[in-house]
Amino acid sequence: MLWTRRSFLAAPAALALDGGSPVRSTPLRARHFGPLYYDDSEWTLLKEVWQTRSPFRFWNFENRLPDKTATLEREFAAKMGVKYALAVNSGTSALEAALAALEVGPGDEVVIPAWTWHSCFHAVIRHGALPVCAEIDESFNLDPARVEEAISPRTKVLMIVHLQGNPADMDRLLPIARKRGLRVLEDVSQAVGASYKGRRLGSMGDIAAASLQVNKTISAGEGGMVYTNDPLLFERAVRFHDVGTLRNVHQEWLGAARLEPVPGSNFRMTEFTAAVLLSQVRKLDRIVADIRAVARRVYEGIADLPGLKTRLLPDPAGELGVGVYLDLGSRQARDVFLKAMRAENVPASAPSGSVILPIQNYAEKKLAVHPEWPSFRAGRGPEIRYGAASCPRTIAILDRFGGVLLDPKLSERDTQDIVAAIRKVYPQVRETAQSARA
Repeated sequence: MLWTRRSFLAAPAALALDGGSPVRSTPLRARHFGPLYYDDSEWTLLKEVWQTRSPFRFWNFENRLPDKTATLEREFAAKMGVKYALAVNSGTSALEAALAALEVGPGDEVVIPAWTWHSCFHAVIRHGALPVCAEIDESFNLDPARVEEAISPRTKVLMIVHLQGNPADMDRLLPIARKRGLRVLEDVSQAVGASYKGRRLGSMGDIAAASLQVNKTISAGEGGMVYTNDPLLFERAVRFHDVGTLRNVHQEWLGAARLEPVPGSNFRMTEFTAAVLLSQVRKLDRIVADIRAVARRVYEGIADLPGLKTRLLPDPAGELGVGVYLDLGSRQARDVFLKAMRAENVPASAPSGSVILPIQNYAEKKLAVHPEWPSFRAGRGPEIRYGAASCPRTIAILDRFGGVLLDPKLSERDTQDIVAAIRKVYPQVRETAQSARA
């Protein structure tokens, strides 16, 4: 269906919420990206692992050494435009390995967004450091205008998280980190394959972590990657993920060991997981092109709506297009919008996939106890605070926005229905909200 200004100006149709006919007869549903692309290529690589009886990545009892994980690392690094990549068993493990590589420990602070996944907070705590939450802006990422408020003399790392497929404003955030002498950890878990002004996310900071869990761009159910251009950071991450050791496959890649064995963990990826992910990374460009095409059809279909304000996109061309989010002006109007969209069988939701960290029980009640918490900054600046009062802007932004999640296999008809539902619901909700404020 082609939308025109004239069709929009016609008398509005009755909302399904008010007894009108819904746009769709059955509910639309966005699905996990990676599994939508499973085919014989994943199965072929899995069978090779099974046939050679080589599930462990570093050795077996056959003449042929396992190669799926090592190949995945090389191809992922090339895809992201970096020198080194390390496969691990989850995105959380990737964050912990990256923080270990940056030598984060007791006495350090790490600035993270107030709205992101639990793992960002937990990984910092598990290294004995303190997470300091900074406000987000309408991109749902760190607000460059507010991030310096969270930095203190003890800040060691700025964790830039690219949330829901949208790149953060790297042109403004990176200079802040450089000016303050901070290392930059990019968390690309929700935006694998996205880019910022032509560069893949994760290639601009000192080190990056990514999740390959089931609701990420590519997936084997679980999995993660650490990637960097710095050989020293890479070696530290490798050793941390494999009980302090550096095996031949990584030593040959580095050229020479630089460090002695150190205490580490076991975050190794299996060859079965790597087999699926190797097939998936070879499909990454196709998945990204498909989801961007879906999002583009929706954006173009609603572009002429009067007063429309969408999520802030620091680089529209680099965004994945995971979802299209609209600013409804208030939580009350947003909630009406969500309810009305669901009645049209085009489910909409508040921003998802993350949590407001400062209001989580473990943060607000200081359950993740550090020996010096909460007097960690005593004599060195304001006490670190959590709770709703520490992130009012973040809460207010998330309260105003609602949108529709997308998947790369949505049909032309599906996207037409999304556009039709937004065009039907948004103007009426907006008009009602404006009348209530008048």
